[in-house]
Amino acid sequence: MKSLDKWINIALPKGRLGEKAYQIFESIGYGCPSIKENNRKLIFENEENGVRYFWVKPSDVAIYVERGAADVGVVGKDILLEQDSDVYELLDLGMGKCRMAVAGEKGGRPDADKTLRVATKFPNIAREFYRKQSIDIEIIELHGSIEIAPILGMSDVIVDIVETGTTLLENNLEPWEDIVPISARFIANKASYKFMNAPIQEMCAKIEEIIKNK
Repeated sequence: MKSLDKWINIALPKGRLGEKAYQIFESIGYGCPSIKENNRKLIFENEENGVRYFWVKPSDVAIYVERGAADVGVVGKDILLEQDSDVYELLDLGMGKCRMAVAGEKGGRPDADKTLRVATKFPNIAREFYRKQSIDIEIIELHGSIEIAPILGMSDVIVDIVETGTTLLENNLEPWEDIVPISARFIANKASYKFMNAPIQEMCAKIEEIIKNK
């Protein structure tokens, strides 16, 4: 039996992204059959492979990794930026591709002399984006369908994740400016990366090979 300090603890986001990420781990020899069982367990172990998986809320993955509860994990770039996570970003997995963008009403542009009202679920990303442009903004932090905010006149623009842009178009909005491309990233706890460098590097190399051959 492997001693507990030899296990690699992996935090995966619940949902489709986490399931796709697990398929990669399984394909490179880090499978854990119990993870596919129909139950409500959140922690799954495979003693033979020395891996332990956690299913966690997507926005919590980087926190588990940063605090050392997980050695590595898979998380969206948007979450890393918003939380300013103190972790190592090892690989772009090329999954869950989309973009963070500024959007507003079609054909409209806000008055440049007024404080820009920005509705968003990502206040830190929005503040940093506009800070670099020396634009004064008022953040309106929302958690639901933020496309409604400019339609109702509550905000001038929104900052949000855009995939196809269909939702924007159906609500008479359009992307105005891209902020940053978003995709899933493979991350590591800084201490784990130092003290478990060989197994993490091996895992990283195998994942990179899978990505290249896709």
